[in-house]
Amino acid sequence: MESAAHYDVIVLGGGPAGLTAAIYLSRARVKTLVLTEGTAGGQMTLTHEIANYPGIEKINGYMLGSVMKKQATAFGAVVKGNTGIGSMSLDGFPKSITTSDGQTFTSDAVILATGGRSRTLGVPGEDTFRGKGISYCATCDGDFFTGKEIVAVGGGNSALEEAVSLTKYATKVTIVHQFDHFQAFEYAVEEARANSKISFVMSSTIDSFYGDENLEGVKIKNMVNGEVTDFRTDGVFVFIGYVPNTESLRGIININERGEIIAGADMSTSIEGVYAAGDAIAKRYRQVTTAVSDGTVAALAAADYLHSLKRI
Repeated sequence: MESAAHYDVIVLGGGPAGLTAAIYLSRARVKTLVLTEGTAGGQMTLTHEIANYPGIEKINGYMLGSVMKKQATAFGAVVKGNTGIGSMSLDGFPKSITTSDGQTFTSDAVILATGGRSRTLGVPGEDTFRGKGISYCATCDGDFFTGKEIVAVGGGNSALEEAVSLTKYATKVTIVHQFDHFQAFEYAVEEARANSKISFVMSSTIDSFYGDENLEGVKIKNMVNGEVTDFRTDGVFVFIGYVPNTESLRGIININERGEIIAGADMSTSIEGVYAAGDAIAKRYRQVTTAVSDGTVAALAAADYLHSLKRI
């Protein structure tokens, strides 16, 4: 008799990629378990409003995550939230996942949808005003700052390119960078410097964020003389890098120098029967819609793999 702890597919991660995979799999009568360390929705739940999801005019990120979870569970998927991963064995057959509370689950295939997180500044007020004036995604939130003055933090390609894109909405963008020079390619630097809406505060860092219900300003510290000045602003966009949630996968699966999972066009990884999707994989664009696409492909590929094993 098959153990109740065995599933056809285990999905690690409950963001849009993982939940989409669960929707497709469970609707195809594939016994599916989703294990996620947080609540359903992943990083998407931190977005106050999503206005560019096709077919939906506007929706709160937390609500979209809840709807996706409801769809998955309605088709039969089991979703276990607030569940940490203790250890895993992905080689061979079956695959095995042990949670931090000691439960062990096995499966014929695994989809890694562990997501990622924007690198944060780690200064006072950042957690308080995240989603209330502080954003890490220009594509997601730029439109909400139309006609306002904002700050962009960072000095790499993404920081300068996103700062330029934000001038489509904001009346003024002030770039704050900790060094006296940029790490971006010259074309990105030239484009930013040529934009009349962009100004620069170099050799400086954000010391803290402040406000009442929403962000009202920042304290900027000069790295040369240590002077801290008050800077009023309607919003701050932080572009200092991205961190994939793959620490537990090092030495287990092939990842690149940035910690991203290397996946093929069908989301297959270096281990047979293991697929990856969403923000944890090596790719250029990270949006809810791209995560949903990855999750769809990973689910279909995993289902094909199970068919090849005569498991479903």
